[in-house]
Amino acid sequence: MEKIKAREHDFSSKLRQKSVIKRLRQYISWQRSQGAPTAPQGLPDFGPISINLDLTSACNFSCPHCVDSTIIGTKRAIPVEEIKKTLRSLHSKGLLSVILLGGGEPTLHREVEDIARYVKRMGLQLGIVTNGARLDRIAGALPLLQEKDWVRISIDAASEGTFKALHQPRGGVTLKQILKKANRAKEINPAVSLGYSFVIVWSGMDIGGKRLTPNVEEMADAVTLGKEYGFDYISFKPCLIRLEESQRESLLDHVDRDKEKKIVGEIQRNIAMARSRANGEIRILESVNLTALLSGEATRIKRQPRRCHMQFFRTVVSPVGIFHCPAFRGIDKAKIAERDGYAGNREFEKSLKRAADSILTFNAEEECQEVGCFYHQTNWWLENFIRSGRDVGDLPMVGDDNFFL
Repeated sequence: MEKIKAREHDFSSKLRQKSVIKRLRQYISWQRSQGAPTAPQGLPDFGPISINLDLTSACNFSCPHCVDSTIIGTKRAIPVEEIKKTLRSLHSKGLLSVILLGGGEPTLHREVEDIARYVKRMGLQLGIVTNGARLDRIAGALPLLQEKDWVRISIDAASEGTFKALHQPRGGVTLKQILKKANRAKEINPAVSLGYSFVIVWSGMDIGGKRLTPNVEEMADAVTLGKEYGFDYISFKPCLIRLEESQRESLLDHVDRDKEKKIVGEIQRNIAMARSRANGEIRILESVNLTALLSGEATRIKRQPRRCHMQFFRTVVSPVGIFHCPAFRGIDKAKIAERDGYAGNREFEKSLKRAADSILTFNAEEECQEVGCFYHQTNWWLENFIRSGRDVGDLPMVGDDNFFL
């Protein structure tokens, strides 16, 4: 049986995994039936494979490049019992993975460790994205994490000065403290995959009229720190901004060709140094949009098909509602339901109907033209297969491995 070739970002293969392919085939058949006189109104009776679960919109950092800063100001949290109801409901509909992140800092939720334990007791894959300042609050759940699970820490720096400028942490939190806590987490459970997340800020980058502190020259030094403190990989991705006029996330907004070449050259030089420094001792991962940027395709990944198919397979559950895309967290056009929209069978049925309407009416070609979409390639792969008329049975199955989307 075929295996997933690139575990992190090979989303089309992930949709063909043994535990997922049935809903993929049914989704394609549903799409093809639309417009027929007897077209089914509702989606196949499945929930998302993967969810981003935003436990709280509170945060103890004030990162100037945060794309969710307007949500963070609300300081809301989802009650733990509602979270458990949501997880039970979605699990019964085929949920396979949960990522705790986004819209705030998950470790600020009072019941974060209990929630992490609950996810693992359900047999789901678990990923945690955190700023690391309160990593000790999930220490009790770390022994439950398995080989496919991961903890990724948003660090974005290799020096105390840059770390402080880019994160503006409260309470005197330092980079060294976070690195020590990360190392301790790896000692507690060596099986967990520990990631050093690095959002690249290039020279001359402004957000809201304010100049950001560049970190591009610290990429190689971050690799050195990653190796020293026991990280398994370092993940590089380009800094995105949320446009004030549209509230969409954007990559390289209002950047001319000459400036883009300069940015690309600067990143390429430093990522080459980072790879050399890694020397095979730590994995270097590039995000989908970083790969596109470095290959001169930053504009291409902003061209989406009219229908965003991936919204059937993964959603965002947050204190301000359920949204069909992380890039549209908090935006009404992408809202499927209120935060409890999956917290029971009746709620789920209503949300599934709204999801069907969203898939058919949300014009991704127009709405996402500023977004460097992570799911661009998979959306087009699905779109082309749907149009091809090929038998869904022709889709080759892939062995179960990684259910994170």
